[in-house]
Amino acid sequence: MRSLLTRRLGLAAVLALLLSLFGMAPSASAAEPAAAQITFTTDAATTTPGGTVNLSMTLTNNKSYDVWFVYQTIDPTWLTTQRPDLKYSFAGCTLAGPGGSTPCSGTGPANLGANYGSTVPPGQSRTVTLTLQVAADSGCNGNIGFYSYFYAEFSDSTSVTGGPIYTPETRVLCA
Repeated sequence: MRSLLTRRLGLAAVLALLLSLFGMAPSASAAEPAAAQITFTTDAATTTPGGTVNLSMTLTNNKSYDVWFVYQTIDPTWLTTQRPDLKYSFAGCTLAGPGGSTPCSGTGPANLGANYGSTVPPGQSRTVTLTLQVAADSGCNGNIGFYSYFYAEFSDSTSVTGGPIYTPETRVLCA
């Protein structure tokens, strides 16, 4: 004997299939930009052991309210962790804002969001640049990449989350 729940789920699945076949299902529309978004860039696609690469993260406020709070993590990708011969660390951090560049702190894998400054007004961006230092005795011919999640709160008491967002990979080459 079949349960009532199983029958209803089956009926809903059949109805959804028929609607999609005949083009009556709701169509996708142009998406609004995310309320806040983080984008990544690097100043170099390759480096050598002992070299540095600047990884820039730009937080853009696309909402009509201030960003009051940001929490962001950054972690190595799975493929990066599978190469124990790749040795690297974050050696520095700067915030580029309307008042110029200032040093920041919190360059570990958690709470990078505090580095974006106190508020980000509507339509503005803040860029945090981490300096990735590749060790002189690092392995070669591997890619170093990261992914990030973030959470932002706005002055209208709303919030948004995003991620995973992947950084461009940096290839460590040997001369």
